[in-house]
Amino acid sequence: MEKEKVILGVDPGTNILGYGIIKVRGNVIEVLTLGVIMLNKLPNHASKLKSIFEKVSSLVEQYLPDEMAVEAPFFGKNVQSMLKLGRAQGVIMAAGLSRGIPIEEYSPRTIKQSITGKGSASKEQVASMLESILKTRIETRYMDASDGLAAALCHHFQSSSPLGKMGNGKGWGQFIKNNPDRVSGK
Repeated sequence: MEKEKVILGVDPGTNILGYGIIKVRGNVIEVLTLGVIMLNKLPNHASKLKSIFEKVSSLVEQYLPDEMAVEAPFFGKNVQSMLKLGRAQGVIMAAGLSRGIPIEEYSPRTIKQSITGKGSASKEQVASMLESILKTRIETRYMDASDGLAAALCHHFQSSSPLGKMGNGKGWGQFIKNNPDRVSGK
């Protein structure tokens, strides 16, 4: 019997947060759900963080993911925006960690590279490739939802590939250390 794994992917945001949940069984990947959490009408940052925690916790309770993948913040020039985004990411991670779910972070470039083969791909290219890979129509007005789905699929690709298990991007040295039986030094 093939082991089943559910992965929750999240694209953090303080106005719109995107998520996607996939179920993997062998070589079959099924989209369970994807969507957005709208936060832009909430009165302040604290209420947004509370809503993020509650809604991500609700997704965790409903879908019981085995693993979580979170898109790491993109470092921009606006320090205040980065602080708010970092807090949102922390609250997302806290919702998963409070349930004992292992969490991995992936840079936007890594996610795009994993899905499209090109780290500088546009959001539209990522969404199109997701439809092709998953053989499903992704209907959403918000690219944030497909970004969350892309994070989940990226995590699956990274964790199921021998190269993805190199030690969270620490390089060939870590891969060799973790896989002495696969590398011959003679």
